[in-house]
Amino acid sequence: MEIHSDMESKPVVKPPIASVGALGWVRANLLSSPLNTILTLGILSLLWFSVIPFLNWALIDASWSPDANCREANGACWSIITTNYKMILFGFYPQDILWRPITAITILVTLLIISRNRNYWNAYLGYAWLISLVVMGVLLHGGILGLKTVEIGEWGGLILTLLLSVFGLTAAYPLGVILALCRQSNMPVIKTFSVFYIELIRGVPLISLLFMSSVVFPLFLPEGVSINGILRAQIAIILFTAAYIAEVVRGGLQGMNKGQFEAADSIGLNYTQTMRLIILPQALKIVIPPSVSILISAFKDTSLVVIIGLYDLLKTTQSTLSDPKWMGFSAEAYIFIALIYFICCFFMSTYSRKLEKELDTGL
Repeated sequence: MEIHSDMESKPVVKPPIASVGALGWVRANLLSSPLNTILTLGILSLLWFSVIPFLNWALIDASWSPDANCREANGACWSIITTNYKMILFGFYPQDILWRPITAITILVTLLIISRNRNYWNAYLGYAWLISLVVMGVLLHGGILGLKTVEIGEWGGLILTLLLSVFGLTAAYPLGVILALCRQSNMPVIKTFSVFYIELIRGVPLISLLFMSSVVFPLFLPEGVSINGILRAQIAIILFTAAYIAEVVRGGLQGMNKGQFEAADSIGLNYTQTMRLIILPQALKIVIPPSVSILISAFKDTSLVVIIGLYDLLKTTQSTLSDPKWMGFSAEAYIFIALIYFICCFFMSTYSRKLEKELDTGL
């Protein structure tokens, strides 16, 4: 009883206010030394004189109305986007049937979001992708079910960018894995061809391949035979990206312990079963970060098709800026398409981290 009364009579001493909470964090991390204090004040000053004026320009003093006179505005002219978004996003696709590409893009984005969850990775999702690809193709091209035919040459803007990137990266990854396996092969002819192809493609820039697909390749076709320019650019992007993926996957294969191969031999697995069930799942898990980095770079490189006259997202934006009414407002247009590219790249990056965390076994 006496001990209890003594404990109750002692006053409760609270920690100093300056060492806990937000104020304590500021003192410990931002004002802990004269140098840190100077750096903190310098960064705050830089933010004050840069971020605040930018927000005023981009939001407060900006012009948003499609019929606004941007020449009289003191801020950003977002009217260039609200007025020309159809041209920027869909290019020369007929304006009266824009519901078709919008529906196709919605289906694609929905499938990508669903595919982020590995719990849905089953045969039904595969069938959903196959059916959806057919539906998207029918919607975009038309020609059946009473839909007006829209030639591929009229596709542009966001449609063309997604077409080149999604289908290009989807086809390039398995091709890169095959090339990596061929380079590890014991058969001299296959190995030599794989090495020659990978080193040749990696030794030239993507721009040169795009020029070859656009200018040189048609010279070797028989007279009267032509291949759509979008398809030629798509093939060039696939071949280029696959070569880089092959080297990344080869690094993952070389990082595998020889004991894995010996264990597979001991239980009677052949080469195909060993690669499919044991080696490739582990090797591909190891190389997720560098693989995604290459895929993100390839996604951004699709904008290079502008140099061969394809109206991707960048080219349609440049076409809008060629109008004398919108000259001088290129910053707003490029910020808009940069935001689109950022969202797509951020989606890929966050998904790769999520997938890497889910596949981590702690070994």
